[in-house]
Amino acid sequence: MQQHRIIVLGAGYAGAIAAGRLARRLRRDDVSLVLVNAEPDFVERVRLHQLAAGQDLRPRPLAEMFAGTGVDLRIARVTAVDADRGTVTVTDPAAAHGPRTEELPYDTLVYALGSGGNDHGVPGVAEHAHDIAGRPGALRLRERLARLTAGERVLVVGGGLTGVEAATEIAEARPDLAVGLAARGGLGDWLSPKGRAHLRKVFAGLGITVYEDTAVTAVEADRVVTADGTELPSAATVWTTGFAVHPIARATTLEVSATGRIVVDDTMRSVSHPQVYAVGDAALAMGPGDKPLRMSCASGVPSAWQAADALAARLTGRKVPKVPLRYFNQCVSLGRKEGLIQYVTADDRAVRAALTGRLAARYKELVCKGAAWGVANPTNGLPTRRHPLVAPRPTESARSAEAARPAEAARPAEAARPAEAARPAEAARPAEAARPAERPQPTEAAPATPAAKTSAA
Repeated sequence: MQQHRIIVLGAGYAGAIAAGRLARRLRRDDVSLVLVNAEPDFVERVRLHQLAAGQDLRPRPLAEMFAGTGVDLRIARVTAVDADRGTVTVTDPAAAHGPRTEELPYDTLVYALGSGGNDHGVPGVAEHAHDIAGRPGALRLRERLARLTAGERVLVVGGGLTGVEAATEIAEARPDLAVGLAARGGLGDWLSPKGRAHLRKVFAGLGITVYEDTAVTAVEADRVVTADGTELPSAATVWTTGFAVHPIARATTLEVSATGRIVVDDTMRSVSHPQVYAVGDAALAMGPGDKPLRMSCASGVPSAWQAADALAARLTGRKVPKVPLRYFNQCVSLGRKEGLIQYVTADDRAVRAALTGRLAARYKELVCKGAAWGVANPTNGLPTRRHPLVAPRPTESARSAEAARPAEAARPAEAARPAEAARPAEAARPAEAARPAERPQPTEAAPATPAAKTSAA
């Protein structure tokens, strides 16, 4: 039996953790495990507001993280996925003799290309606003803030957790600037009364001006325009009104939601192409109450555990684990000295309890360090026993599909996909529900297991 070819696309929190977990659970002689990422370093996305505010983040080269794990790291940009043929097209822009494009075949694909900023079609955002959804955007904002002089105005648009963290971080690092935040609703209106009161207290202490119930309809070089025609001056506008997933999935035959997220079952397997798993922001997975899991590191890490464990179990003929994904709290940094831990129900609704102040700040810092440690040590803490792969047994539908494929495109029998990946046993999940535009990146959740509370809660 030939090696089973697994390709993981994207080395953010979800992709990197999925690759490391698979490397720990599967025998190297049985699988070929390739991790493709556009950049050579792992980016701590939950700290990008710190990078933008002028702090330096520790470099984390992916090559060092995955050295000796059996994961083949490829630094290249994904340009296409053919889910029917089972191929990925990648381009290496730094190849010795110019950009080199290559087609990589797979037996199983783990799609973790994540998301970027979402301008929602608002005029002027792309030209004049800054985002902190990725490292390049955070660095551009950092450079812009460094050029601002005392008294100049910075306006953060978006009252979700990313906006709140960005506004407080900038205000604390640059008390000489006039920092404001424009929120479509009320400040912290998703929090408990205790959480809202603490958030307002911190904002007041940092001198942040809040524009509540304010929808921004246009961004210009030195101001923003609101729905009622009001103009708010801004020397640097920070756009944090949500995320948009990578567009490649929408261009494939994979079943996706209206927003381009891959629809998956409760093991993170595509409902249309069972040889494809999706994790992190790229996946539309349903949580408690049949609500879609929000785009966040909080959802991404548990979804990576779920996908890797389910895939390894199917390939080795073992029972597929299904751990319900749920939330425990939302962890918010409010600068380096203040924080807010809002405890929530399993489906992410605030309860009365909340932790505030310096203790909450230390708690959030511990969560961030734990998430980064999990990526930097991808095979630590997992069982050392690896089970052999089982021989594939094609199902009737798989044999029919193979017969319908043109002869020149058919794969050799020994490279056929495993029968366990031929069709999900679970029913397809509902389509994606509408997500609030300004809930961009709540930070913490975990599967309902005691161990998960420590590493991702």
